[in-house]
Amino acid sequence: MLEYAKVILPKICFSKDLFRKELTKCVNWVEEPGELDELIKWCTAKFGKLYPEILNEVFSTHAA
Repeated sequence: MLEYAKVILPKICFSKDLFRKELTKCVNWVEEPGELDELIKWCTAKFGKLYPEILNEVFSTHAA
């Protein structure tokens, strides 16, 4: 799932609503232990300045 996120999220980051929707899907599909932490770190590094409010919203809502 992490690899899917790394492919999809950069392609749709032009749209705030679409980014939120796809990020939420990615978080819900995380299955491997530790993968959510990796996703959070990667998204924060890649999109932290662009969409900090979306990252906080989605990750705080879906935190384990």
